[in-house]
Amino acid sequence: AWGELSHPPTGLDGTDSGVLCSCHFERSGAEKSRFERIRRAKAMKRIEVVAAIIVHDGKILATQRGYGNYKGSWEFPGGKIEPGEAPEAALVREIHEELDADIKVGPKLITVDYDYPEFAMTMQCFVCTLASSMKLLEHSDARWLNRDELDDVGWLPSDIEVVAAIRDVGVV
Repeated sequence: AWGELSHPPTGLDGTDSGVLCSCHFERSGAEKSRFERIRRAKAMKRIEVVAAIIVHDGKILATQRGYGNYKGSWEFPGGKIEPGEAPEAALVREIHEELDADIKVGPKLITVDYDYPEFAMTMQCFVCTLASSMKLLEHSDARWLNRDELDDVGWLPSDIEVVAAIRDVGVV
């Protein structure tokens, strides 16, 4: 838990004394934690994603992940933005890939920055409506939730802030 700084000290006249000096310092718990978060954030892979807050008959669509580290957790459907792709176009593409559905993308609700242990992400969330029927292609389950049911599923950590924004803005 020690850090080290080394520098060549200068003499009284400002010239290099030629001696290497080593200084040791101990970081407090808060400083260590902040330092580690900054170090991890710089080393972590950052991804840009989009999520659809699909509204239908006063309810919001929640989907359950069917794969990966967070299999079984609930999320708003969406995915990665490809290089050069507009967020709205990425959302239309991702919903077609995940739900075999067409959507109408409405206003942006919230942008969430979240650091998972494996990666850091920025998620742009848009209120959307279905423009066709849907079929689950990548998720294991889906539920339409009214305002009072939003806490009935185990959301991914990055989606919890989105749920709060849905309530605050009155999406449902």
